[in-house]
Amino acid sequence: MLDDIFSSEKAIQLWLVLFLASVLVGGIVTGFFKARKIQPKGFKWKVFRNEGIFGMVNLAVSAFLIGAPTAWLTSNGYIATTKGAADWWTIAFEYALYFFLFDTWFYWLHRAMHQGRFYTYVHKLHHLSTSPNLLTTLSVNPLESLINGGFVPLFLVAMTFIAPISEQSMALITPTNIIMGLYVHSGYEFFPRWWNKSWATKWFITTTFHDQHHKYFTANFGGYTTIWDRLCGTMRPKFEQDYLKVKDRARPAPALEPAE
Repeated sequence: MLDDIFSSEKAIQLWLVLFLASVLVGGIVTGFFKARKIQPKGFKWKVFRNEGIFGMVNLAVSAFLIGAPTAWLTSNGYIATTKGAADWWTIAFEYALYFFLFDTWFYWLHRAMHQGRFYTYVHKLHHLSTSPNLLTTLSVNPLESLINGGFVPLFLVAMTFIAPISEQSMALITPTNIIMGLYVHSGYEFFPRWWNKSWATKWFITTTFHDQHHKYFTANFGGYTTIWDRLCGTMRPKFEQDYLKVKDRARPAPALEPAE
């Protein structure tokens, strides 16, 4: 039995779960997470409960709305990928293309979903949480899931007719929406203090960026990057100042000098 635990393929999964669990417990015990909470007093059990219910309904419905058409498009040859190994630069280009195009798609449709009846009947459900958590990622109207998640099959159909993307690129593209969704709704800021000051990194979204969208509603519409918000003037003016305030809370207090 011990040999199985230390040598089987399941052992990798077991040790990964144990590692993540230890990181979670350690982060709670040491106060690591508490110091990086963007809205320390924003959590509400009633909202959390409702998000769990809405999330389960959304998963069931959107699995059909997106999954069934995608399966049909694939079986009929409208979605295809290239088999075998691909050059690293091909994978990088295909992924970067998807990343930028989805961010563009998300930004403009997200802004549109904040207008009139589009907001009332489609997007308002997602904004019932003004202090996001991981469940907020799933707590959306199935129509909104169709709008956002529907980009992937549309992108793949277009690429099938232009130049089918590689399976390796798909291995990166498929989990990106899920990982990014969980990250920006986590409610904790883990990126370093200098993130928004560096020209190379300030274009990529942070948790604080999207957290402020939920708190203030009227700015920070980007999904993956801050590019369109910066270009269109929809980035919250105090975003970078508030980002630093969150990072300041995570800094250790300076040691007091001994009295002479």
